[in-house]
Amino acid sequence: MARTPQDITEAELDVLQVLWDDGPATIRHLTEVLRPGGGSAQYATVQKFLDRLEFKGYVRRDRSAAAHVFTAAVGRDEVIGHRLRDMAEKLCGGSLTPLLTHLVRTRRLSARERQELRALIDELDDKGKSKGKNQPH
Repeated sequence: MARTPQDITEAELDVLQVLWDDGPATIRHLTEVLRPGGGSAQYATVQKFLDRLEFKGYVRRDRSAAAHVFTAAVGRDEVIGHRLRDMAEKLCGGSLTPLLTHLVRTRRLSARERQELRALIDELDDKGKSKGKNQPH
């Protein structure tokens, strides 16, 4: 990420989750999903979250229609990466190893998750080997 990301609140993250899952949305749609049955106060609350997310660079607003449409400007992976790096910095001196090890040991992984993790490790190992071949000794 080129810019320094600003932290987002849990409520702002909820808004992003809907945008990631449902795609571009109006404030009305987001309010219906996040605050079902909420009135104008809930609509204003969601609008405030969107204003803050737009200011921070996490969402984009399309003003071409009467009802503005909001789109996530960052992907889920980017936010996950930022949050994990931040957590590693705060708790583990910057190392992701203790975090990842803890997650894998304390949460039972499905066969598919273990397979994906092995494939990722193999891919990283292969990249490291090919990188080393291109380096002069």
